[in-house]
Amino acid sequence: MSLMTPVDVPPSLTEQAVGLLRREILTTRMRPGATLSEAVVAQQIGLGKAPIRAALARLAEEGLVQAVPRRGWTVSLVTIRDIHEVFGMRLLLEPEAARLAAGRVDAELLRRLDSICACGYQPNDEESTHAFLDANKAFHVALAELSGNGRLARQIDRLLDESTRMLALGLRRRDRTGEMAHEHHALIEALALGHAAEAAAFMKEQVAASQAMVLAALTAPDALTAV
Repeated sequence: MSLMTPVDVPPSLTEQAVGLLRREILTTRMRPGATLSEAVVAQQIGLGKAPIRAALARLAEEGLVQAVPRRGWTVSLVTIRDIHEVFGMRLLLEPEAARLAAGRVDAELLRRLDSICACGYQPNDEESTHAFLDANKAFHVALAELSGNGRLARQIDRLLDESTRMLALGLRRRDRTGEMAHEHHALIEALALGHAAEAAAFMKEQVAASQAMVLAALTAPDALTAV
């Protein structure tokens, strides 16, 4: 009996809608507090209302949108509690991932990480901001995967999705990309040398600095947050 060859199954319309909407929300193209109409969203992304409705229900389970009676849906606000919880979890998990990853890197991977750090960024340019945040997430995910703990890496990946939206809002008020790139370079050096404690300390400092930036930006009087 011959073995069956795995076949790539295309994502369903609902999965496509979930991916597209999640991307729009996480990059803040759909701003916190924005009202979403199923009909309008369906027209914008070229899918039917049924997959859009199912996708919004899925995103509501993730806490990214909320159903509002007689108004449809709204993009969830970023709360101060959200910031403390997400970055608090990152501070618990990412320094440990860096500690485990120390000494596990090779020259090819270092070059990959270094190229991610060097991602170009132009302040007040939306596409540039999103490109930088994509690169920043890729850097942290790659490092988490180097830890050798798949469950740890997956948890960090999910947390980075949530914090990316917070960073996107924060970078509208303060450009910290240069500092972040510099911190990445220092972290790479510690990883390459196998300095586990130093790598963990660099990671803790970077995550804490990003949290402070987000809190300062999103507690401004006109920020789109809710306590």
